[in-house]
Amino acid sequence: MSVFRPGDLYTHEEIYRALSVGNAGGIRVKVNADGTVRRAVLLTSDPTARIAAENPYHDRVEGDVLVYTGAGQEGDQALGGRNGRLLDQPQEGFPIYAFRLIESRRSKRHGPRRWRFLGLLTFMRHYNERQMDVRGGLRAVWVFEFRVHSGFDAVAPDYDGKLMADLVAEQQTMDPVEEDDAVVAPDSSDPESAEAPADPEEMEGLRRKMLVLPPDRFEHLVRSVLIWSGFREVQVTKYSQDGGIDVTALAGERMWPLRDLLLQVQAKRWLHTVGRKEVAELRGSLQPYACGAVVTTSHFSNAALREATEGGKKPIVLVNGFEFSRLVLTSGAWPL
Repeated sequence: MSVFRPGDLYTHEEIYRALSVGNAGGIRVKVNADGTVRRAVLLTSDPTARIAAENPYHDRVEGDVLVYTGAGQEGDQALGGRNGRLLDQPQEGFPIYAFRLIESRRSKRHGPRRWRFLGLLTFMRHYNERQMDVRGGLRAVWVFEFRVHSGFDAVAPDYDGKLMADLVAEQQTMDPVEEDDAVVAPDSSDPESAEAPADPEEMEGLRRKMLVLPPDRFEHLVRSVLIWSGFREVQVTKYSQDGGIDVTALAGERMWPLRDLLLQVQAKRWLHTVGRKEVAELRGSLQPYACGAVVTTSHFSNAALREATEGGKKPIVLVNGFEFSRLVLTSGAWPL
């Protein structure tokens, strides 16, 4: 009996034969006799440097979250077909296997075993947002976010349903995703958006460029916008990946009622949603009399928005990618 171990490499044939799915497409499903899904397989690939630069929206793993953009590089995307099947996982509980292609078939380094098993996925949320297509125009796309589970030794297809149920139960205990936490991402073309720029394509074009910045350069961009906004003694902290404070600043003379107030900022150059957990963790990291802000290239979940303004807690300012793009354009901080 075949088993799949997180981190190990497999051939394309081993995947579709052992899991009884088709041999084509990025999303493949095995359907039960009653029409429900028995299991699904999601295939993605490591982007080359060129692909990553040309398409910042490429599928990516950020921490333990896989961000998967629906199929199609041009025109508006529809939510249906196999993409729509993924939405049934929370109710039906079927396992989703994730594999990533690590090199092209022309490479001989790993032979035919070129697909790395990332682990099993649990659906977190999906949302519609506007992105730049291959022709440089705005279009509507569907984005899916999954939690990647890889903390097990191996999974056997005959018993994957039981393992999936255990992983879902563990996630709900450790870091539950609220039922109403699906996100409708802010739309840069919405005329009711505060101070929306005249050219929404320019706004999204800048967000697209920020998505490919190294995290430390994004932090320096945040610093530049804070200086333009009137803050002083703006410092980027020593770069780390521990989720701590990234930029600190003091309110300047123009902010006279708040003069010398300490601001501590967490900068997240993310494609996936910033959730409640990140907002709460920032609040716990703040110095006693500091105020906090999260600046991201993505957006916030409904739970994060509620956490930021919950009564009895220190409020946290949240700036999403579209808002920050507007600030960068207004400040002239780009190009770096």
